Amino acid sequence: MTSIDTTPHVLVSGGGIAGLGLALQLVRHGIRTTVVERAAAPRPGGQSVDLRGASREVAARMGLMPGIERHQVHELGLAYVDARGQVFGRMSMADFDGEGAVAEVEIARGDLSGVLLDELAAAGEAAPGLLDLRFGDRIVALAQDADGVDVTFEHADPARFDLVVGADGVHSATRRLAFGPEEQFATYLGGYAAFFTLPTPDDVEPGWFAMRFVPGATFGIRPDRDPATSKSLITLRVDHDPALRGDRAKQEALIRRSIADAGWHARTIIDAMTTASDLYFDELVRIDVPDVVAGRVVLLGDAASCGSPMTGMGTATALVGAYLLAEHLAATPDDLTGATRRYADDVAPFVEQGKKVPGGGIKRMVPGSRAEAAVLRATTGVMMSRALRPLVKRMFATAGAELPLPPAPAPAPAEHTARL
Repeated sequence: MTSIDTTPHVLVSGGGIAGLGLALQLVRHGIRTTVVERAAAPRPGGQSVDLRGASREVAARMGLMPGIERHQVHELGLAYVDARGQVFGRMSMADFDGEGAVAEVEIARGDLSGVLLDELAAAGEAAPGLLDLRFGDRIVALAQDADGVDVTFEHADPARFDLVVGADGVHSATRRLAFGPEEQFATYLGGYAAFFTLPTPDDVEPGWFAMRFVPGATFGIRPDRDPATSKSLITLRVDHDPALRGDRAKQEALIRRSIADAGWHARTIIDAMTTASDLYFDELVRIDVPDVVAGRVVLLGDAASCGSPMTGMGTATALVGAYLLAEHLAATPDDLTGATRRYADDVAPFVEQGKKVPGGGIKRMVPGSRAEAAVLRATTGVMMSRALRPLVKRMFATAGAELPLPPAPAPAPAEHTARL
């Protein structure tokens, strides 16, 4: 039997969906895994994410569905409202068989992280010595050779690993250290997105994700697992401003200017924003890394590829990628670099699918003028009418055609599994 001292030691940078999903499968496969996450603790909240097709199958294979079902957000569909809150277009989840804008399986990102953390804790207890989960630390330097990677941390002592996985998001420090500056891989998509939790307004229709668009902004209130709270989602169509990064006061000011006179619950959202403890604000960017493998460093999730929150595919792609990478590493633990290459090939179709922004991007989602807003309202009302529902349903089915998971990689012969 292979001992812990002879198994590969993998460092995962990032404790989000991608990093936790990868760590869970690696520990289950008996591979030593260290996870380092810059945040001091798991991050709660976050927008709802959907699981369908390949990502739902992966969740089932990983045994996550019971936990997901316990935390599932039950949404009835998407409704577009005017300044008085009157609905002028609906897309029911049932009418689109869970394959429209709202899926059958929806869960808040923070709750999905919690499900993964619970499973990871159980896997670590079942295999003592295989898991080291660290919050409040980060990688500051990497030096690799043909056999491994020497890593310097902000707080912990330096250590050597057989493989480093960058699963640390759009602004990945691992990618910057091993692949190059962010500007080399990021393309600005014309706006910013914000999410946070707020108390559910009394007159919001239960179960419906309500959206309103005005010149320069689209904002909405989405159901949460707890009926007492909801999630606010805001998309802004503005020029890029580097000064916004990390400056909450500037971020709030931009949101306030953009929706203050928008009617409906704009004022409610602005008031809740000022005290929200989970405000997320970031630029909408696409991340394209031509080769996600650099020697003994490999990228996963948004660090490797991202189409922005407008695609709705980031979590799905991250979960599928984590599963595929873990399976390849477990199949050939004596050939880690070969395993990462095979992972890169298998995940590539899912990456390309996950970067496709539906409906023409931010110019289709957020009107730039009053005239565009009027046209968008008219076309939305027509497209969501009962008469055109079959056509729109076919359009969603074609655009969302799911890719099948590749066959599981064949495991290496037993006599070779202890070698690197």
